[in-house]
Parts: sequence; C-alpha cells; structure tokens
Amino acid sequence: MSLMILGTASHVGKSITTTAICRILSNCGYRVAPFKSQNMGLNSYVTPSGDEIGIAQAVQALAARVMPSAEMNPILLKPKGDGESQIILLGKPFRDVQIREYYTQTSYLLSIALRAFWTLQDAHEMIVIEGAGGAAECNLYDRDIANILLAQNLSLPIILVADIERGGVFAQVLGTLMLLPDDVRQNVKGIIINKFRGDERLFEDGKKILEEKSGIPVLGVIPYFDIRLPSEDSLSINDKITKNTGIRIAVIYLPKISNFTDFELLEQHARVEYVKPGTPLLAFDCIIIPSTKNTIDDLQHLYDSGGAKQICAARDAGIPIIGICGGYQMIGDKIVDLGHESPKETYQGLGLLNITTTFSDCEHTTVQVTRTPLSHSPILQRMGPVSGYEIHTGETSVGHSRRAFEGEGAVSDDGQVFGTHMHGLFLNITAVHALLSYLSEKKGAEYIPDVSARTLYDDAVYEDIARQYEMSLDIPTLIAIATGGVADAKSRASANDVHDT
Repeated sequence: MSLMILGTASHVGKSITTTAICRILSNCGYRVAPFKSQNMGLNSYVTPSGDEIGIAQAVQALAARVMPSAEMNPILLKPKGDGESQIILLGKPFRDVQIREYYTQTSYLLSIALRAFWTLQDAHEMIVIEGAGGAAECNLYDRDIANILLAQNLSLPIILVADIERGGVFAQVLGTLMLLPDDVRQNVKGIIINKFRGDERLFEDGKKILEEKSGIPVLGVIPYFDIRLPSEDSLSINDKITKNTGIRIAVIYLPKISNFTDFELLEQHARVEYVKPGTPLLAFDCIIIPSTKNTIDDLQHLYDSGGAKQICAARDAGIPIIGICGGYQMIGDKIVDLGHESPKETYQGLGLLNITTTFSDCEHTTVQVTRTPLSHSPILQRMGPVSGYEIHTGETSVGHSRRAFEGEGAVSDDGQVFGTHMHGLFLNITAVHALLSYLSEKKGAEYIPDVSARTLYDDAVYEDIARQYEMSLDIPTLIAIATGGVADAKSRASANDVHDT
C-alpha cells in the first residue's frame, strides 16, 4: 500500500501535499513514511543516526510521526557549481560528479533507491512517495529515477498535483497526462489542484472539464494558505515573507549559500533581509554570514564584491556579527585547504575571530548536538541550552580565543562577534528571543516576544497543514486509491470523521 505524488512542474506543491497526506494517513491510524528517491538542494538535515537527507523528507517524516532516516531520501544532490554536484548516498558523502557522469550511474542509483524503498516498505504500512520537478520531462525519461523510472518499477497509484496560481492549469494537467508513458499514465488515479485563491465554487466547471477530458477524478482544490515549511532550495529566497519590525537583520546571500532554513524562525520575529555581498550594511542591527557549500569560493567572492569590506565596516561600527558553519570559518583569521575545496593553499579570512580552519578530504562531520552557551557574550548569555546539528568539512582551532559554547564555537572579547558550526541555532526560540531582546535594548526599544510564532518543527504546524487539506480533499477516495480500493473500517471511519471537520 503506497502512493506517488507527482507534479506538473517544479514548485507546484508536491512537498507540502506529501507532508499533509503523511499526517492525514497517520491520523487515520496508518504507519506511514515519506520517500523521495532523488532530491537536489543545499538545505539538508542530519538524522539522529548522523545521516544527511533533504530537509523536506525530514519534515515529512515528522509529519508522519516517525524518525527521519537515510532511506527516506537515499540520493541527495548538493550542487557545487559549474555543473558539479556532491552525491550524498544513503546519508553519506559518495563522490563529486559532473552531471554527464551522474547520468551514466542511472542503473546503479535506481537500484539503491529501490532497495531503500523496499526497506521502508517492510517497516511501514504505507509509503508516500514525492516526485521531483515536473513528471513529463520527456528528454529525461531514460534517466528519471525520481519520477518515471521509479513509477515504472513500482507501478503504484499516482496523484498528480498542479498549481492553478501559475495559470494554464488545464494545459498543465492534460499536457502532462498526454506526455506520460502509457504504463505510467494508466496509474494516475487522482488530480489535486493546488494554490487556489478565492471562492472554490467558481472552479466547479473547471473540475468537470478536467474530469471529462482526463477521465480522472479531481480529489480536491486546495486553497492558497500561508503555513511555512522549511525551504528546499535557494529559489525560495525570493518568495520569503518576513516580519517588518524595528529590528533589521542582514543575512549575506552568498553565491553558494546553504541551509538558510536556519533563519526561518527568526523571519517570523524580525525583518530578515537576504542581501548580496557588497551591499552597505551600516543600516542593519545585526549581520549573519550563513553556511555555504564552498567556503573558499564564497570567501573569495566576499573580497571581490566588496562584501568583506562592508562586513568589517559593520564590525567597526559596533554591529554584532554572527557566523554559522561556513560563515563561522570565513570570519576567522585563515583557512588552510589541504586540497579539499581548492589547490593546497592558505586563505586569509576576515579576521574577526582568532581562529584557523583546516580542510582535508577525510574530515566530514554530520551529527545532532545540544550545546550550552557560555556567558561571556551579551547575546549568548541569554539563550540557555540550544539544539541543532552540524554538517561541515574541516576542523576549526580556536587557540586562545573564548569559546561561544561549551566545547565549540568562538566569541570575540567584547562578545559582539561569535561563530559556531551548529545549524539550527536560531530555530531555538530561546536563541531568537536572546538575539532580538539584546538588539532591541541596544536601540533603546522594548522587545515583546511574539508567543504565537511556532518553530518549524512544532507538531501543531503539521496538524494545521493537514486540516487545510482535509477541508478540501476527498480523504476516503484518497485512501481507497492508496490501498488498491480497500480501506479497513477503522481507517475509513477515521477518514470520514476527519473529512467532515
């Protein structure tokens, strides 16, 4: 019993639909897990066992009430630029490849994905599979392990998701169905129209037209709603909505920025702006240098663009500077690369912290952590213990510098500059309040915490997403499709109860 969620294009809402269905099925009593054979993006997540997967599958696992695991996203591609990507295979770094070489590995990678799926299937009653991009990319059919090849090998029922906000929803759906291979098209059992604005009743004729022309039922028209999930890739930066308050925080938009989901809770409490290197920074209250897929390249870009000069000017003006992971490495004195990211060479950092980072091929850290801040910094001393995860290459020596956290990170003598390898620092609400209360006091303003804001991993977020879908989706038919037309009495009763709320 499993289900595939394919899309008519990228960003039509496959991830959030998969998340919603995982929670709905879990609420109906099924042991459910998410699966995406191949994901591409620089926003990743470290599982409890230290494996790296796409952040969307981690979120979907939490929605399904199961622990994230490597099998849920067996292949993760992390772009490095110039057509090269790092392959994360079953949670571990595998190799760096050019895209042409990657496509020569299709059969091997498909076998890895299928074994991961079967492993999940053995442990769960139902798997909800998310495709990637648009399903009808005809030129990729012979190597599309995220959609077509997976669908052909598993022969599971398929739900097709389309985005009506983009316009052309009839062409999206009918064109996709027309272009799908026959053995895949015959398994499409339902259509979901996503991101509808306005009165859904106005699309009743549209539903009938789609059903008549496709012969496939429209299971629901999902309204546009703003419940945030962690962003999957940098395309989402342009769509960000941030709270317009008196506090302005600049996150440097590095060319190879990664894991910028670190700041998505902060965005609910302050005006967070992603600014290009070289942008004047003196009007901001705090500067954050985020993580990057390639520290050396982005450090060089900071110098070439004038970004390094602007960051140092902000430091001289007394503006707090925070470095996360690669950003932490960049604000140190120097980086010694023994051939991992670049030719063997020593690179001058921004010199805001007295630390040295050394890169070598054999050092790659992926681990969940809980750390206690040390009390020297006026920001850190307000936080209390915080949790997050590390994904980084290289070892950072702090020498005689002050530690920012017990056993990790570094902080300047005046406490205004600090850095850490820990992702997710500002997904801790205590860290958000610590930073914003300090910045507010510094400006002579009162800080009133927004207690209504939720962390991105709060269980209530998944309930809210499920509720939005339940109001518009034919849950009994969805379950019947997923179970081959037979849903047990308990599940059907639960589904009907949910659907009528």
